[in-house]
Amino acid sequence: MVGRDNPIPAGCYDAPMTDHSFDVIIIGAGAAGLMCAATAGYRGRRVLVLDHARKAGQKILMSGGGRCNFTNLNSTPAQFLSENPKFCISALRRYTPQAFLELVERHGIDYEEKAPGQLFCAGKAREIVDMLLTECDWAGAEIRMRTTVEAIDHRDGHYTVNTDTGTFSAQSLVIATGGLSIPTMGATPFGYRVAERFGLTVLPTRAGLAPLTLHPELKERLAPLAGISVPVRVSCRGMHFAEPMLFTHRGLSGPSMLQISSFWQPGDALVIDLLPDRDVAADLEARRAQTPNGTLRQYLGEHLPKRLARLLDDWHGKHAPLQQYGNAEIERVAAALQRWEVIPAGTEGYRTAEVTLGGVDTRELSSQTMAARQHPGLHFIGEVVDVTGHLGGHNFQWAWASGVAAGQAV
Repeated sequence: MVGRDNPIPAGCYDAPMTDHSFDVIIIGAGAAGLMCAATAGYRGRRVLVLDHARKAGQKILMSGGGRCNFTNLNSTPAQFLSENPKFCISALRRYTPQAFLELVERHGIDYEEKAPGQLFCAGKAREIVDMLLTECDWAGAEIRMRTTVEAIDHRDGHYTVNTDTGTFSAQSLVIATGGLSIPTMGATPFGYRVAERFGLTVLPTRAGLAPLTLHPELKERLAPLAGISVPVRVSCRGMHFAEPMLFTHRGLSGPSMLQISSFWQPGDALVIDLLPDRDVAADLEARRAQTPNGTLRQYLGEHLPKRLARLLDDWHGKHAPLQQYGNAEIERVAAALQRWEVIPAGTEGYRTAEVTLGGVDTRELSSQTMAARQHPGLHFIGEVVDVTGHLGGHNFQWAWASGVAAGQAV
């Protein structure tokens, strides 16, 4: 029931429509879908957006701790993963972070740069959703929430979408349903099933930007460190990230671990530098010469949280003054601290993943229009496509850019 306690977002409709014929139907009222709807609507196209959720833009609302890291000023194709890495170049170059920032500024939304290039709302993420809904309203796009798609057919140049509230048809159909991450928000494999229904290849999917879990023995040993965050440099498969790492009750999280999780494969070892701005061997050799009665714990306590310093000293120290450490022992300690090898048990999976890796094979899509090469009028945008960005606003920039690319073509 629609009422005071269960409102429909502005610009969204829940009442039956009398005219079920449109130029464009977009399935998915998330970041990419809403951007596509506004873009197509401003071109004079009659646009209908369908979504099974109660509210539009739910993933936007929870992103960035509720403040939405809506883009990254330094976003380039180099920050994206895909089996077809050149695919994203066209859309990203045609719709830049500066273009989206201009839209944000036109709507009077205050923002701040929390890390180099990473732009967040100064207020709440709701402002970004309201901005997109306003743009859709101004562009004449209709948004129908709480609508379940039951079947899709294509004949005589039109796509027919059967839903639990009626049947709609259009010349163009855009799939913007996102991936499998955060299923509690309604994520489903719907978009992949549509692609398969029309004969497109769907590459294997897995959780990306997800916390890493540990095997029981290491998990137990690190349990006392839960809640501690430290800057580290983590490496795996030729990639490395220098960002904070967070110890949790389940394993390792924080920006560095989320980033590397997109590259990690089961069985891989992570190499973690716990003191990335130090030359530990040189430091300890100098300490041994200058203050021979000093200890490893004292040194660690100056650069790391006390709980972590104590644990590392217990693991790797001799509980003796540095003057009792030989050169080989100092090298051993330095290697343990700066080349700590950890083999994760896995990731926390889609439950907490920020994105889905894999998806609709981009080799079957036009990089200019996001359309399926063998099915004119059928487009795939956003997370459902095999394009995944690094942490820090890049995935939203892909949503905006791919949405605009399709919106300019449908």
